[in-house]
Amino acid sequence: MADVLRIANCSGFYGDRLSAAREMVEGGPIDVLTGDYLAELTLMILLKDRLKDQSLGYARTFLRQLEEIAATCKARGIKIVVNAGGLNPAGLAEAARALYRKLGVQAVVAHIEGDDLMPKLAELQAQGEKLAHLDKGVPLSSLAQPVLSANAYLGAWGIVAALERGADLVICPRVTDAALTLGPAAWRFGWKRDDWDALAAGVVAGHIIECGAQCTGGNYAFFKEVRDLRHPGFPIAEMRPDGSFVITKHPGTGGLVSIDTVTAQLLYEIGGPEYPNPDVTARFDTIRLADDGPDRVLVHGVKGEPPPPTTKVCVNYFGGYRNSMTFVLCGLDIEEKARLAEETLWDLVGGRERFAETRVTLQRADHPNPRRNEEAFAYLTIAVKDPDPQKVGRAFSNKVVEMALANYPGFFMTSLPSSESQFGVYWPTLVPASAVDQHVIIGEEAIPIPPTKPFTPPPAATRTTPAGATSTTAAGAAGARAVGTSGATQEAPLGVVCGARSGDKGGNANVGLWTRSDDSYRWLATYLTAERLRALLPEAKDLAVDRFEFPNLRALNFVVKGLLGDGVAASMRSDPQAKSLGEYVRAKMVPVPEHLLRDL
Repeated sequence: MADVLRIANCSGFYGDRLSAAREMVEGGPIDVLTGDYLAELTLMILLKDRLKDQSLGYARTFLRQLEEIAATCKARGIKIVVNAGGLNPAGLAEAARALYRKLGVQAVVAHIEGDDLMPKLAELQAQGEKLAHLDKGVPLSSLAQPVLSANAYLGAWGIVAALERGADLVICPRVTDAALTLGPAAWRFGWKRDDWDALAAGVVAGHIIECGAQCTGGNYAFFKEVRDLRHPGFPIAEMRPDGSFVITKHPGTGGLVSIDTVTAQLLYEIGGPEYPNPDVTARFDTIRLADDGPDRVLVHGVKGEPPPPTTKVCVNYFGGYRNSMTFVLCGLDIEEKARLAEETLWDLVGGRERFAETRVTLQRADHPNPRRNEEAFAYLTIAVKDPDPQKVGRAFSNKVVEMALANYPGFFMTSLPSSESQFGVYWPTLVPASAVDQHVIIGEEAIPIPPTKPFTPPPAATRTTPAGATSTTAAGAAGARAVGTSGATQEAPLGVVCGARSGDKGGNANVGLWTRSDDSYRWLATYLTAERLRALLPEAKDLAVDRFEFPNLRALNFVVKGLLGDGVAASMRSDPQAKSLGEYVRAKMVPVPEHLLRDL
């Protein structure tokens, strides 16, 4: 397998299974170990760390993992590439060097800088860059609150440069998740900056393995088919020089690698067929999957195009303070009890209008004729946000306690009164790629990494669909002709026909749905329009919904704009990352053609 580069992943987020790094190094042969620790929410966590201590700002758990694997990786020539550097890659690099010295291991540590645009924000705005919010369109200059951080999403070429110069460990800041895989592959196979198809394949591989066990059976709709989800193995991408690759895991580990588990991850947190990265735009409508044996899926046919001339930036600003309290309502007259509790609390705190933002939700978990106490419960949650911590702190939650013996019958709460918590708000924007000054620090050398040269696409009228791709509108029409809307149907959960995977992108939520047969896909592509999805989701009835078809994956993807408000850290939804949205959609009853149900 000399022509195969085995890239393993050991982390999908900050807080993932600590033992995964050791398991991937000791569980079988690998060439590169990667770890993804960052998300928009993680950057806020690291920002709070650094505000308390300037030496912090990185994922500290990585050091615990590195201590277990440093000597073995060096002895076997396994390269390590992680984005655990977060907001302070230089700090983590120094801590890693100290750890290597302590262990008596001679290793070359490189780190990447240049994602931090805070020093450049004023200059960029003076040059006419509006730094407009990607979803709202308003310029950053309209923001009254101070910006706390601004980090560009870097690409893979800094990783390539570090590996070319012999780095054993490459510590990255806010690079794209896919760059962690693309970088080592481009380095090993000598891919050029305009090898669009190969680079796109590297991005797709990175997207599949970036979330760890989520592509080996974790968060999988048909989880009952997965062996040992208590301890699933983490994924490996076996990269080949032509860009094709196999997704697998170490033999004997739990979980499952199948066309369906890989499809589910491909649909995670995406938009349309074009998946832009700083180094290439991957065409997800060209991806082909094939069974390659037990726990092995071949991914091939990926086409790429030049990247956009801009780079995405994650800006965070201080949003204020928040608090919430949840009342437990029991038995009869739930709606009346909820109304009484809400009206009483607003009176006690001086009115709902005193707060910058409020959210009231009533969760009906109660059953008629309950068999046990808990089956009679409903939950009323009242959440408040405001720039003034005094309003939403104990002055708010203590008033809930005052109601305990003087309000609805059966009164109690799910928690004790709490103090306010600070929250940040995510502001996604774009800057010209040329505005990012990326460089690699290795030893005493600082290596500049120029951005990919700007590319001007041809006019839309002359652009062609990449080979292997299918027009989404044509696919929808073909589906309507092949399946039609007539014939006997039966009410059934949508999830008996399709799986789903959902997630967040700032204030937007995506939900991808895929089927396991061509007939089921043709029906789904015909039936589930954006309008029908809005009808299934009352929360989305007034929101814009983008719909995309992926016939090559037998999948649809929907992006619900604004469902999560201002994003994970600021959202007041009970599921601020939309992790459960896909399963919620699958639970909806819809009229399914009887012949599809017979085929299940």
